[in-house]
Amino acid sequence: MLSGTFPVADGRKLNLDCVGEGSPTVILESGDGSGIEEWGLIRLDLAEVTRTCAYDRGGIGRSDPVTGCRQLADLSADLEQLLEAATVPPPYVLVAGSGGGFIASGFAQAYPDTVAGMVFLDVPMAFLDPPPEVVEETACDHPGNREHRDYLQVEADAWNSRSEIGDIPVTIISNDPGPDAPPEEQNNVTAQQGWLVLSPQAEQVVIESGHDVATNEPELVIEAVTEVVQAAR
Repeated sequence: MLSGTFPVADGRKLNLDCVGEGSPTVILESGDGSGIEEWGLIRLDLAEVTRTCAYDRGGIGRSDPVTGCRQLADLSADLEQLLEAATVPPPYVLVAGSGGGFIASGFAQAYPDTVAGMVFLDVPMAFLDPPPEVVEETACDHPGNREHRDYLQVEADAWNSRSEIGDIPVTIISNDPGPDAPPEEQNNVTAQQGWLVLSPQAEQVVIESGHDVATNEPELVIEAVTEVVQAAR
């Protein structure tokens, strides 16, 4: 078990918690504004399969606060520096929920040789034409933005730069919101097929249980991650 805070850029420290043993290491990338607690229903089960690490991004949980307007390269570099400081060597299987998928994709694009597989949990396509109220709510200096993340720019950069990482196992789990969902959500499954470019092995799994996949479908997630880990080996 490896647990504690480790240094990254600018003298900040990020909180990391790893359980289990084995390779490749599963890296859990939480959704927007979330941290290690997001993975409570699956982390220990995954630790029985291989080493599994979750962390709090800057401004979340036990990690140091951040300032400025953080971009995709900043977030990817934080994770790379954290794993190096904590001596968590590659290869990695990246497991990302919701908005964390944009960070995972950016990390994979920046450090493709370290990534052996990926699992996305209802990671949407980028919000490319947001209304003014969304722009305001997601601004770096918005009081609710603890991560000081430039949300819309990060999404756009990750989405527009997505390309094949390698011939690696990738599973995209997408929620079908059903016919009663708002019109803007009706194409969720189709839109997420845009992530299939990450690998020629990529496949999509469709669920109907809601957006919070790790909470609503923990057994499915454990099975999907286990299959990717075994294929990566």
